[in-house]
Amino acid sequence: MTILITGANGFIGKYLCLTLLQQGHEVQALIRSKSSLNQLTGFLQQQGATMERFSALEGDLEKPDLGLVALPDRIECLVHLAARFAWNLPEQEARHTNVTGSLRVAELARQLRCRLVFISGFMLANTGHLSRLGINRSHPEQTDWSRVYRRAGGYEASKLESAFRLREFVARQGMDAVEVQPATVAGHCSTGELDPAQPLYGLLENLYHGRLAMIPGSPEHWLPLIPVDSLAQVIAAACVANHVPDTLLALDQNTPNLAALLQAAAHSLGKPGPRRHLPIGVMKALLTIPGLPGLLKVAPESLAFIQTCRFDTTVTERFLAQQQVTLPPFRQYLESSCRHYLKSEVGSGKLTTHGA
Repeated sequence: MTILITGANGFIGKYLCLTLLQQGHEVQALIRSKSSLNQLTGFLQQQGATMERFSALEGDLEKPDLGLVALPDRIECLVHLAARFAWNLPEQEARHTNVTGSLRVAELARQLRCRLVFISGFMLANTGHLSRLGINRSHPEQTDWSRVYRRAGGYEASKLESAFRLREFVARQGMDAVEVQPATVAGHCSTGELDPAQPLYGLLENLYHGRLAMIPGSPEHWLPLIPVDSLAQVIAAACVANHVPDTLLALDQNTPNLAALLQAAAHSLGKPGPRRHLPIGVMKALLTIPGLPGLLKVAPESLAFIQTCRFDTTVTERFLAQQQVTLPPFRQYLESSCRHYLKSEVGSGKLTTHGA
């Protein structure tokens, strides 16, 4: 099968490319710059991937028709991973890339008459959260999206709007499409590789440097995780399987509550973990103090992902069992993520080792 991927040079994208190549598929990457392509090919070569099955296509989500001068050939599945990620994104900027750009990708999939696999997020399965933001799930076209952007922040609101717009587009066009909703991404289950831009990396950094004195939320709050290599396997299965559910909720139900997660991470990092809780509302109020978010290295937008909602993953688990995809133990990939964090910090010179 030939699969085209947007965002192939990102943290999830590069592992998806590797997984698909290892499975014997042809992979094309929609790449915006030569430097991004060099980073991706360097990673794939280092991992021993069969590069004869890999090719790149120059394109850009922010350009009409993705900047393509002609349609690619023989594409059987298009995976849309690319997104602009940053806290405090302005609404117009977030919409331009994450909403308009996503619709351009969907239009390309329609023209290619191929399956579209698009990546949203697990908060789309939290119906209470969507209602609190003012999203009309039955009639999303009636939603006041500018109000949602003010409440949720540019990045999260644009991902939510993008998912609803894409759902409407594929339904109207009668397309073959799958929505994958990943939890917070953890490191590779073996190597622990974790991109510094990932929220879990920031959480580990705050733990290590003692900036996380209290546990946000209550004992019921949690932050569900999914290791990056497992997520790549889920997306790959969504690409190639004959019969796939419309939505796959990719999260590890064995992720403990946030208190236990932080204790386990602190132990692996060799640091004391926080034991007392701080209500989310109080923490949000504190983060309105000028300068405090920067001092604590906590973006107010990120607190929405720490919540009490539990999710039904029965459909996803049944599908993954059929595809023989299994998740590794939580402790394994969390400890691997912590080891990688420590190694990367030592390598960057921020930490020092003893006895050398």
